[in-house]
Order: sequence, then C-alpha cells, then structure tokens
Amino acid sequence: MLRMSFFMPRLFQSAQEEKEKMGIFTLIMLALGLAMDATAVSVSNGICYQKAGGKQVVTYAFLFGLFQMGMPLIGYAAGRAFSDTISYLDHWVALVLLGFIGGKMIWESIKEMREGDSCPVEKQLTLRMMLMQAVATSIDALAVGVGFAVMKVNIWAATASIGIITFGCSLAGTWLGRKFGMILGRCAEIFGGGILVIIGLKIFIEHMFFS
Repeated sequence: MLRMSFFMPRLFQSAQEEKEKMGIFTLIMLALGLAMDATAVSVSNGICYQKAGGKQVVTYAFLFGLFQMGMPLIGYAAGRAFSDTISYLDHWVALVLLGFIGGKMIWESIKEMREGDSCPVEKQLTLRMMLMQAVATSIDALAVGVGFAVMKVNIWAATASIGIITFGCSLAGTWLGRKFGMILGRCAEIFGGGILVIIGLKIFIEHMFFS
C-alpha cells in the first residue's frame, strides 16, 4: 500500500506533464501554421529581390515576426471583453476561426497557382513595402487572438512562439525562394492552412467528446 501511494503522485505528475507537452506541441503547430503566410511572401521576396542584402532580409523577417506577435495581442485584448460570456462555446470559436483562416489560405494559394505568380513592378524592396507585407500577412493572426481570449490560452507563450517561429520561417523562406522558386511559397500556404484546419478540428473534437 505504501509503495502504491509512493508511485501514484508520480503517475499523476507524468500524466499532467504529458498533457502540458501536448499543449505546447499544439501551440507550436498553430504558430507554424500562422507563419506560413509570411513564409510564402518571403519565398516571393527571395525570387523577386535577388539583390536584397542580408540586412533587408533580416529586417522584413523581424517585421513579419513582430506583427504576427502583435496582432494576436490586439485580438486577445478585444476578445477579453466577451470571453467569459461565450467561454462555453470555445470549441466552436476555435473550429470556425481556424477553419475559416486555414481554408482561406488554401483557397488563395490554389487560386494563385492557377493564375500564375509575377513579381511586383518595384525593383527595390523598400521599408514601406516591408511594412505593408508585414501587416497583410498578420491580419489573420488578429482573429486568432480573439480565439485565444475565449480559449483561455497563455497569450504570452502563444505570441512569443508565433513571433519567433515566423521570424525563423521567413528567413528560411527567403533562402528557399532564391534556390527553388515560387511554387514552394504556394505549397507553404497550403501546408499552413491545413495545419490550422486540423488544429481547429482537434480542439472541437476534444471538447465535444473527450472533455
């Protein structure tokens, strides 16, 4: 009996640790999915602005990460106003938001594949263009921030993960664009959209049938 009481706390601790690991894994995959929009644009930049120096590449990768980190914070602040009221619908919010954003990424990527990609007229990648790209690729993260408020996510861990992963993926996307071409950018968006849809379904199924 004494031996049983000794092992039981460790058993519960291991189960809790495993649950936390799964939460971290889901968070990282969510961050990766959101980062794919910025990755696709980075691939395009790598192709269209071959002469862009390392400083420019690091600058727009940093801006992508910064805006992807900031937008969920804004959405989270807005979502806190009504999160307690609709917290019982958190799984529906996750399904609708992530499903819509992921589906939109997949649809737009397929559409751009059919229409063909072309480089912008501007020959230089200016700071203004970088900021516009950063804002455009982070709008979806604003809606995800609202979902974070409803789902009671640790917002600081979530936004830090999104920012860091977006920065790294943007640097990698630039290199891949210069080496392999535009098709990788569209594939990255489809991959990211698929991740978001799957996470939305995962949260919904867990809350509906296993909570």
